[in-house]
Amino acid sequence: MDIFALESKTVGNYWEGLWWALSLMTTVGFVGESPETASGRILSAVLMVSGFAMMTLTTAAIASLFVREEEPAEATERTFERAVMVRLDELAARLDEIERTLAERPSGPPDVT
Repeated sequence: MDIFALESKTVGNYWEGLWWALSLMTTVGFVGESPETASGRILSAVLMVSGFAMMTLTTAAIASLFVREEEPAEATERTFERAVMVRLDELAARLDEIERTLAERPSGPPDVT
């Protein structure tokens, strides 16, 4: 469907329709005075699109901060878990040694001299 059918008072040709769509899409809308010349519209279009690009870059930078905070936490968790497992293995070895020592001791009451 051609936008001209809906906005015949606003849009006179294809290029005006393209301008109308871009200004509407970027929510600029030009409530007041819109650029009259082609160079003014091109400059305005470049500014509108670059404004969206800057918003996109800012949003991406903020989102990457949240993602970066998650990764070190997971790495720290893995390092902590490895350290805990090493310590548990050391404790298990010490318990085995204590049990071996107790098993080698003669049973019965200790000698009192």
